[in-house]
Amino acid sequence: MIENLPPCPKCSCEYTYEMNALVVCPECGHEWVPAEGGDTEGDGGAGERVVKDAVGNVLNDGDTVTVVKALKVKGSPSGIKAGTKVRNIRLIDGVDGHDIDCRIEGFGAMQLKSSVVKKA
Repeated sequence: MIENLPPCPKCSCEYTYEMNALVVCPECGHEWVPAEGGDTEGDGGAGERVVKDAVGNVLNDGDTVTVVKALKVKGSPSGIKAGTKVRNIRLIDGVDGHDIDCRIEGFGAMQLKSSVVKKA
């Protein structure tokens, strides 16, 4: 249990409370995991999430990536072949590990996992 709970990073409310492993703000509803060992604002902590590709390269918004293995796509008889280039990716906090939002030519908009792509 954390003795001195930090104020909400979104609205600066001081009436935050602990719920399981999260700290919750009652005013705006924001939930976050508190920083261990004190509050370190300057290190880029919770706001900066690093997304790496299948070989460990750091990915950024706007990068071009290549799919490293064939992917099945629901509703498509062929799927996405290994070696398909995907341009202008966007990093998101997706569901089930899908952290890349992109548009693939011939398929349209979809989300990919960073573990199945490598930086081109």
